[in-house]
Amino acid sequence: MTSLLKKIMSSRNFNTKYDDMALTILRVFIGLAMAFSHGLGKLPPPEMLVSGVASLGFPMPEFFAWCAGLAEFVGGILSALGLLTRPAAAFVVFTMAVAAFGVHAADPFIKKEMSLLYLFASLFFVIHGAGRWSIDHKLSSK
Repeated sequence: MTSLLKKIMSSRNFNTKYDDMALTILRVFIGLAMAFSHGLGKLPPPEMLVSGVASLGFPMPEFFAWCAGLAEFVGGILSALGLLTRPAAAFVVFTMAVAAFGVHAADPFIKKEMSLLYLFASLFFVIHGAGRWSIDHKLSSK
């Protein structure tokens, strides 16, 4: 194998500058897409969301509809900023788990796919954290 091919295929040749860049790009995209494509339209919660939350058996459906909308919007913004990333992403994980396994439980995979993608991307940030190019890192290194 040529040295270039070995370098491309190796998982040991990390360049932390590019790793930080890739992680930041992913975090910002996932966060902003969650906030503006999903969360913003749920604030204030439309009646359809409130009735959907009620049909899942949640007590105080209006309160939990607000929680879902805020988890998606504020959680997405905080994740994109890299501020309180782990707790923000944890709220998104919970919300997406309810969406995938509650709201879309009987639906085919294609209907669950988006919520599962956000669930697992957010779970990554719960486990890994925001990375070095984040407000979390700046605050924790002081």
